[in-house]
Amino acid sequence: MPNASPSPRPTRFRPLPGTSGGHLQTFLGYWCRRHLRWRLPAEDLVVPSAPGVQLLCRAAWQPGPRRERPALVIAHGLGGSSEASYQVSLGRAAHDAGWHVVRMNLRGAGPSEALCARLYNAGLAEDVVAVAQAVARQAARVVLVGYSLGGNLVLLAGSRDASGLPDEVAGVAAVCAPVDLAACADRFDARDNAGYRAHFLWALRHQYRRRQRRLPELYAAGLERGLRSIWEYDDVVTARYGGFANARDYYARSSSGPWLARLARPALLLWAADDPLVPVEAVSRWPVGATARREVETTGGHVGFVGRSRAPGWFWAADHVLEWASGLVAGPR
Repeated sequence: MPNASPSPRPTRFRPLPGTSGGHLQTFLGYWCRRHLRWRLPAEDLVVPSAPGVQLLCRAAWQPGPRRERPALVIAHGLGGSSEASYQVSLGRAAHDAGWHVVRMNLRGAGPSEALCARLYNAGLAEDVVAVAQAVARQAARVVLVGYSLGGNLVLLAGSRDASGLPDEVAGVAAVCAPVDLAACADRFDARDNAGYRAHFLWALRHQYRRRQRRLPELYAAGLERGLRSIWEYDDVVTARYGGFANARDYYARSSSGPWLARLARPALLLWAADDPLVPVEAVSRWPVGATARREVETTGGHVGFVGRSRAPGWFWAADHVLEWASGLVAGPR
């Protein structure tokens, strides 16, 4: 079993000296982890989800009988993949502690594009449920972890779609989840976030063009041209191919906030008050289930949390999530 009691560390996040601030923490999170790569043996785990949809996961199993170990399933955020540095940081720390580690690619993300060139969105929690079911057939216990958009997905899986989760799922954790998608889209379009908006719109447009080239019979050419905001992209592209009337309908039906009170399994919800992309007022307004822990640190940015850690890349949040998850699976079932 994994180590249930890591060495004592502060329960609150302590940034490295001189690194407080939402934009700075966000940038440093990228900078400190940009060179992280997965070097451990891993195998492809292909999981069917909806009709015509196959999900590609990277599974690093511990040696010996697999049912003797728990598994950590990690979902990435917008524009990420199984190779995202925050996935690698947590995954390496968890594997070192004795966990099986399964790094998800959302629909069509990263290396899975050749397998299933579909578009993912923030409401497709059935994909997380499908992966949880597949992993639970091999592991003793399963904990689901999601970052940013992936955090919204695991929270939906643990609340709205919880009836599909197997009993082996011990809990869910979300870091910087956009639980109110409309509020987060508005924040993306704020003047001080022009750099983030330009980066993600560039990535989204290129993602759409690649899907369109692979599946021209499904995706119309040129829809991505001229879109200047996340709202516009979701209105024109995400809503059309996700089965929503428009962006507002997509945000309303896919936000996990209204469902958080239905979290029945243990849950850890972690945010930073200075997150430049997820406004703190949008994460504190929703009631959460009795077994959920909502933590809002004073600083940390968006998936930054740059501080002392066992996890590589100065990633305090990875240590924090792993310590919490290890407590769930310690002892008898």
